[in-house]
Amino acid sequence: MDIQNYTADFLDRLAKRDPAQKVFQQAVKEVVGSLAPVLKQYPKYIKEKILDRILEPERIIIFRVPWRDDKGEIHVNRGFRVQYNSALGPYKGGIRFHETVTQDALKFLAFEQTFKNSLTTLPLGGGKGGSDFDTRGKSDNEVMRFCHSFINELYHHIGYHTDVPAGDLGCGAREIGYMFGQYKKLTNDFTGAFTGKKPNWGGSLLRPEATGYGVAYFAQNMLATRGDSLEGKTAIVSGTGNVGIYTIEKLTALGAKVVGFMDYDGSIYDKDGVDEEKLAFLKDLVFVRRGSLKEYAAKFPAAQFRPGQKTWDIPCQIACPTACENELHTADAKTLVANGCLCLAEGSNMPCTPGAIDVFQNAHVLYSPGKASNAGGVAVSGLEMTQNSMRIYWTREEVDAYLQRIMRSIHDSCLSAAEHFGMKGDYMAGANIAGFIKVADAMIDQGLV
Repeated sequence: MDIQNYTADFLDRLAKRDPAQKVFQQAVKEVVGSLAPVLKQYPKYIKEKILDRILEPERIIIFRVPWRDDKGEIHVNRGFRVQYNSALGPYKGGIRFHETVTQDALKFLAFEQTFKNSLTTLPLGGGKGGSDFDTRGKSDNEVMRFCHSFINELYHHIGYHTDVPAGDLGCGAREIGYMFGQYKKLTNDFTGAFTGKKPNWGGSLLRPEATGYGVAYFAQNMLATRGDSLEGKTAIVSGTGNVGIYTIEKLTALGAKVVGFMDYDGSIYDKDGVDEEKLAFLKDLVFVRRGSLKEYAAKFPAAQFRPGQKTWDIPCQIACPTACENELHTADAKTLVANGCLCLAEGSNMPCTPGAIDVFQNAHVLYSPGKASNAGGVAVSGLEMTQNSMRIYWTREEVDAYLQRIMRSIHDSCLSAAEHFGMKGDYMAGANIAGFIKVADAMIDQGLV
């Protein structure tokens, strides 16, 4: 069988089946584009129709979420949970609350999550959920009422051995707390059915930091393959949520100087870099006061606020996109390469367009896909589940040691898989192949279900 024709025919059928789901198609195409040598060496995956089977989520739940605001007005949002693949364990993946949430976006995220979870080596399947509800501008009581309504339906479909949600964009410890409280009331059961909880009632230390820390650890591992490190490097980060802030923190701790970052309003260029005082101010601004980066520039005169601008034109050696999918385009990638970028570690899911990835790979920039370099969050979520099962708490040092080992293992798995199939040094191909093989083999072992 001609493998190229087989995969081309598969992608053509995908496009015809879900013509409006462009982001999902992009994610599938990226993975399938790496699998030709795997399918050639192991025709069992073609015989067992693994691509066709993995194309379809096991289950998608769609439901209405009615809630009342502080003025007494009723609103109705749409809720989703995409339970994508449970071959390796219970569905695991975040809940996103943002106006851009659609079934297309959540299918893409759940598809990516399936392979990301596979790479961690933890026994976790893949899922994702959320709503087109936006927490920005809402009071605590409004967010609580929405979260309770959301869980009034979702609780039927989740549980410690079934599906274990976590946080994601727009859904942090506050939202997880409200959802868990309602889940506990409805089920009369205190189990680890959510991760991302606060540490004083079942959460893991280092969970908020885990994704960002993992991005920095992965970048450090990539640089080490060239006998280099983060020490003395200039870096830029997009996004100033949990992932962005803690990527900045760990990059700084490992010796890099972060000179650029951004939020919804624009970007900051700080030629002096982020230090301990600036990081503390940034955390308070983002996590407590939910303010704008304009305040950062007002506080620190050396920093320049650039309204409506991204960070990609700021010269750097390390770049970490941590905001959202397709935020970094071909022109941005060319600018980064021209300005001396050596390493790009994705901190969000699919932030680089296919054209941007081609630019980085053709320029021999160290490039890692999100399913590898941002897996630290779900890795520590898995550790949180373990701690809940054992009724114990690990120290920050213990969790951090596990996180570093897991990120190193993912890094090495990517390189090993890429080299085995003739694509040495290609982290994207290696991540796709290593993640796919483990899921595919489990699906074959479990039969046609």
